Amino acid sequence: MCDARLDTSLSRRALMLAGAGVLTAAPLHSMAQVQPAAAAKTPDAALNLLLEGNARYVANQPRERDFSAGRASLALGQAPFAAILGCADSRIAPELAFDQRPGDLFVVRVAGNFVTPEGLGSLEFGVSVLGTKLIMVLGHSSCGAVNATVAALQNDNTLPGHIADLVRTMKIGIAPVLNQTGGDLEQQAVIANVRHNVEQLKQAKPILAAMVANNEVRVVGGVYDLATGTVTLM
Repeated sequence: MCDARLDTSLSRRALMLAGAGVLTAAPLHSMAQVQPAAAAKTPDAALNLLLEGNARYVANQPRERDFSAGRASLALGQAPFAAILGCADSRIAPELAFDQRPGDLFVVRVAGNFVTPEGLGSLEFGVSVLGTKLIMVLGHSSCGAVNATVAALQNDNTLPGHIADLVRTMKIGIAPVLNQTGGDLEQQAVIANVRHNVEQLKQAKPILAAMVANNEVRVVGGVYDLATGTVTLM
């Protein structure tokens, strides 16, 4: 009889502890899933958050953060409000350039910031599963991949290894600017590359094109200036 009461007492205690664990975890899960999305319920709101963050970064006035405080909630889920298709250049870190926390941005990077099948699939996952409201194609000044593409177009040269594959893909968007006169060819090529890939994403079926048409997601282009840190919308 005593053993039965003891077993019952232990069982009740276990249930109470388990219930307390659920109650403790629930707010963290809610924070992970709702907090970033609540701050950017629309594509325009998401874009404003990026631009405000970039202004803080340029002014060297980032928000103070305790990274350890948010790790537990992030382990339970993510709800990034914006996705960045950026260049792999080591001088650019989107989370820093837009002064955002871990969990706020869904970042896809490849040298030359262009759309690949794998990158497209990643961005589709971001918008359709994670609820991302905005995609920004982020180019930058003095882009080595863009300059290599311009040189290849001008000199008809072939680059070694798989670097040639990067250039071959980027030629489509950059080639038209070689016929333009005046201006900074390097900057024009960077902008042309960004705009080309913005259009690629806007028209990407079956997921992105439909969501863009329904104003569920917005695709924009930006160029990061290495010298100042400023992101200018295209």
